[in-house]
Amino acid sequence: MSDFLTSGATGEGYATVSRNGVVLDAWFPEARLAPAGGQAATMRLHHSDVEGYARTDDIRRVEIVPIRTGIASLQDAPVDVHDAYLRLHLLSLRQVRPNTVNLDNIFQLIPTVAWTTLGPCTLDDLDEARIEARIRGVGLDVKGIDKIPRMTDYVVPGGVRIADAGRVRLGAYLAEGTMVMHEGFCNYNAGTLGACMVEGRISQGIVVGAGSDIGGGASLMGTLSGGGKEKVSVGERCLIGANAGLGIALGDDCVIEAGCYLTAGALVKLEDGRTVKARELSGQSGLLFWRNSRTGGLEAIKRKKVWGGLNPQLHAKAS
Repeated sequence: MSDFLTSGATGEGYATVSRNGVVLDAWFPEARLAPAGGQAATMRLHHSDVEGYARTDDIRRVEIVPIRTGIASLQDAPVDVHDAYLRLHLLSLRQVRPNTVNLDNIFQLIPTVAWTTLGPCTLDDLDEARIEARIRGVGLDVKGIDKIPRMTDYVVPGGVRIADAGRVRLGAYLAEGTMVMHEGFCNYNAGTLGACMVEGRISQGIVVGAGSDIGGGASLMGTLSGGGKEKVSVGERCLIGANAGLGIALGDDCVIEAGCYLTAGALVKLEDGRTVKARELSGQSGLLFWRNSRTGGLEAIKRKKVWGGLNPQLHAKAS
């Protein structure tokens, strides 16, 4: 992984193409880093490694074609759907880390589709596909309507547990030993850098350090919407209490009290009596953030106790 900042990439797989020529997705069973400067293009292959997989699907009115995609540099912006999907695969395969690969304009490149149990389908063809499936006695359920699919339909990283696969998007980076519980969520270009407990929301662009626990209902604020510019991250061995919120970077060994919402502009009283905006504490380690039960004001103090940490039995490597 040490060379990914200057790398290109290549992948072989399959693209789903609508009857109007729109690329709906790309699946890369083989995706890897490659020396920078290679050919940046997608070419259609004339053979398939999986017999019968490349075909025409008359129910969804799509064609599944074998492809090879190359990216000259992962620091260049993606140019099409194949390119964007290859980058998302590399993230979920743990070959590159969040915030190290250019994903500019990815939402403008990737179409919104219906994710069905038969694969992606255009919204215009969905009703006819549903009828045709019923005529043929084939089950077709719509799992969602979105741009980026769930990760486990394309990549299943080793050594992780995901209670609800629909809550982890392709492009999530989950380190070995991570547990995403039923109410946990991890967006693309975000994730964990070591064994973590995720019962809250990890928004796009956020990384969580090893040994940290994101409590139930907690929200790590991203910058995908709302115009926020503060870089949010969580260090190692941190505890974000249930229903808490975070809008700054935390250093290592920090705790946010349950229900405490810490935005970048929130006023926080320190032990020396000063009051500062939370962003001035961004990145500092060993802090406990809580709300004073008498005054209701936010306070930050140096931690004097150590929380129990993750349960090693729960985060042991999956067998």
